[in-house]
Amino acid sequence: MSNQSHTQSNSISGRAAIVGLGATEFSKNSGRTELKLAMEATLQALRDAGIDPSEVDGFCSYSVDKVPEYEIARLLGAPDIKFFSQIPHGGGAACAPVMHAAMAVATGIAKTVVVYRAMNERSWYRFGSGSYGFGATPFFENVNYGWYMPHGLHTPAAWVGMFARRYMHEYGATSEDFGRVSVAVRDFAATNPNAFFYGKPITLEEHQASRWICEPLRLLDCCQESDGAVAMIITSVERARDLKQKPVIIKAAAQGLADGQQIMTSFYRNDIAGLPEMGLVARQLWEQSRLTPSDIQTAVIYDHFTPFVLPQLEEFGFVKRGEAKDFVRAGHHARGGLLPINTHGGQLGEAYIHGMNGIAEGVRQVRGSAVNQVPDVHNVLVTAGTGVPTSGLILGNA
Repeated sequence: MSNQSHTQSNSISGRAAIVGLGATEFSKNSGRTELKLAMEATLQALRDAGIDPSEVDGFCSYSVDKVPEYEIARLLGAPDIKFFSQIPHGGGAACAPVMHAAMAVATGIAKTVVVYRAMNERSWYRFGSGSYGFGATPFFENVNYGWYMPHGLHTPAAWVGMFARRYMHEYGATSEDFGRVSVAVRDFAATNPNAFFYGKPITLEEHQASRWICEPLRLLDCCQESDGAVAMIITSVERARDLKQKPVIIKAAAQGLADGQQIMTSFYRNDIAGLPEMGLVARQLWEQSRLTPSDIQTAVIYDHFTPFVLPQLEEFGFVKRGEAKDFVRAGHHARGGLLPINTHGGQLGEAYIHGMNGIAEGVRQVRGSAVNQVPDVHNVLVTAGTGVPTSGLILGNA
């Protein structure tokens, strides 16, 4: 099927574009409210696109974002908002707000949609600290946590550690393999002036010497806690051609919730060495875009914890099951490799803005404006959080 005939089907592929991009600095203490951060990023994205704030008629963010769309609309002076949605599951949302925005634009529900994420998850509170007050809020998800928190599984690191240990047992991956992921993204962060760890690369030896958080995870296997905001503007491909920036086409967008899924544990599954929800996303992205792994020049792989980078490479078919360790041992994920991953430094090296800063890097790579620009980028894969219901995107040029 040709791309033209494909885009005329019910698919959203090729019908919407990211035309504006904005971000605050990334820090450990922003010194301002999350609303102010969101507004700064949104106004910057609108200026980047050359779109007046009054033209905004849609919003999409995460259900955990504390900045309501109605307040941004009021402050922008956007009078008539026709579309708004929020996506649950924390970092698993990441790519889904862009997907929802693309659907709204493709169906004519809205014309100019702002996607945003703003957070003070270092200075205001410690995200993923293990202290959640679940006992006072006995909703389903919180009661569910009661089955395993008494046994010490309190934090995201502990939950991912359980998956990682099984993956190591099944496929022979080692702590050094996880470290190779961390070393490569910190190398990219070291040359990115916007990264928190700008100028601070690490060695594999330093990774191995970093303290244990929850075996097999060391400190340098874990993403940052960050303050900051990122926003982007989505509109139709037709309109995008007349705007300031090179359009970044949304070639595919998908969400995935697989059999036996639970948040970060999935105890009902027979096998926790893979990420079937990401496999479901992968199948949809390849089908929508009519692309294959060989068509991707660079990828933004959600790196909240290094062990989950490896099975994502497998779920998308860049390597066979169990062979991601060999991929990273060969350095194919690093600077100058076959598939450079997280060229902005990722959530380990740039900032943890729940994956929204990763989508921004995908936009920059397609535009050709990334600080660690990969040559001849036509298509970029972006993934969202793993261990939870998740999402993904393929961004590219026209």
